[in-house]
Amino acid sequence: MDVKSDLVLILDFGSQYTHLITRRIRALSVFSLCISGTSPLSSITALNPKVVILSGGPHSVHSDDSPSFPDGFVDWALSNGVFVLGICYGLQLIVQRLGGEVRVGQKQEYGRMEIEVEKSCGIFGGKKVGDKQVVWMSHGDEAARLPDGFEVVARSLQGAVAAVEDRGRRFYGLQYHPEVTHSPEGMETLRYFLFDVCGVNAGWKMEDVMDEEIKAINNTLAPDDHVICALSGGVDSTVAATLVHKAIGDRLHCVFVDNGLLRYKERERVMETFERDLHLPVTCVDASDQFLSKLKGVVDPEMKRKIIGKEFICIFDAFAQELEQKLGKKPAFLVQGTLYPDVIESCPPPGSGRTHSHTIKSHHNVGGLPKDMKLKLIEPLKLLFKDEVRQLGKILKVPEPFLKRHPFPGPGLAVRVLGDVTEGNALDIVRQVDEIFIQSIKDAGIYDSIWQAFAVFLPVKSVGVQGDQRTHSYVVTLRAVTSQDGMTADWYCFESSFLKDVSQKICNNVRGVNRVTLDITSKPPSTIEWE
Repeated sequence: MDVKSDLVLILDFGSQYTHLITRRIRALSVFSLCISGTSPLSSITALNPKVVILSGGPHSVHSDDSPSFPDGFVDWALSNGVFVLGICYGLQLIVQRLGGEVRVGQKQEYGRMEIEVEKSCGIFGGKKVGDKQVVWMSHGDEAARLPDGFEVVARSLQGAVAAVEDRGRRFYGLQYHPEVTHSPEGMETLRYFLFDVCGVNAGWKMEDVMDEEIKAINNTLAPDDHVICALSGGVDSTVAATLVHKAIGDRLHCVFVDNGLLRYKERERVMETFERDLHLPVTCVDASDQFLSKLKGVVDPEMKRKIIGKEFICIFDAFAQELEQKLGKKPAFLVQGTLYPDVIESCPPPGSGRTHSHTIKSHHNVGGLPKDMKLKLIEPLKLLFKDEVRQLGKILKVPEPFLKRHPFPGPGLAVRVLGDVTEGNALDIVRQVDEIFIQSIKDAGIYDSIWQAFAVFLPVKSVGVQGDQRTHSYVVTLRAVTSQDGMTADWYCFESSFLKDVSQKICNNVRGVNRVTLDITSKPPSTIEWE
């Protein structure tokens, strides 16, 4: 993506906070990308970054299998005037690889700690000696001896090294996490480092992103190429379709698939919006029976995702063949609304014998697609976070209410019905419960304060009493979270009166449910969706 901004490249060594570094830097109007910390040197140099940030990670530099930047990285950075900042594990990696010593700390530091500035220069050039600030520490090892040319510029009150730098060689290190909100002055430290120390040029704007993506789409496609877009009714695919439509006009052919896993009246509502507000050319395909028959008896969530991804592609291939007969030319490309968090979660960071961290789940946009797919992918949003997609949608004049819609997963209700989705009337139950829950949220005026809210069907029955009779009915759970980008999330704290009202409405109006629970787990440790 060619944008009017210097690139800050993050090498990911497995920290749960790595994506936050990317987001914090983009918030400063600076373009930032994240790639695996064990990427070959050629992958790093090809991106031509002005600054490279080495992320934290759960490893110790003393382990035989601890990940590291590639050989030649230091010489390349020195000879090309690149600034390097190590955060937590990244600092320890710099110290060890440049000839210093890292050892197990006498006192491990986790959580909020106070640090004190020892030298008013470099990364703390805007501070005074003796200035204190609270930061978020998470380390067991510590720098015991610094490489030649390095100096300590801040320490924790326990005496551990908190910040180091070698200004001559442009290498810097922070033992704490400036990117998290628990380090209140961390954002200011990143800002000062990027603009005052590194002289980074800020020019990351959504208008530029839109222009560059349109240019990239037109460079990818031949003038007579036709394109299919898989519309889900969500924000991502809709913004992707609107962007591609702006680029190639009527050579875009949108298809909305009813896979039998949609929310209450979703098909009718979404098709009306496409036609009335967005003026997109959309064909609706009813493939409910096709999907549900393939999902019968399947309980493994990964298997469900893979099956759904494969069936979608079968439908898109069939749609492409129909278009070929109509147009005399077969569409060769498929547009998807894949986002940056989808890419990050589906391709795992280094360190545990895998090529990256654990695969959390396959997104059918990314990991759930079959390898023999005949259509080539166009993913114009794959470097953007959700809030950035909403900004882009606003520029593209997608209606505000549509942009504010809560995310809905590609596999639909298949990941909100635990177990076999075809069992009994599970889908009907979860649709009705979800509709009551979401409408209640809207009626309470809190829809826009919540990142995502939905109901989950549990394949569990409990004993209850309804109408003076004993019942043995299903349990459902309600989930609502707040988030900036879907990478981390906290559960939304409803007022008790709201929960009481919703629970009564569900039990009184949805046959087959006699117990309502609330999910109060953040991400991490859980994911937002249940499967």
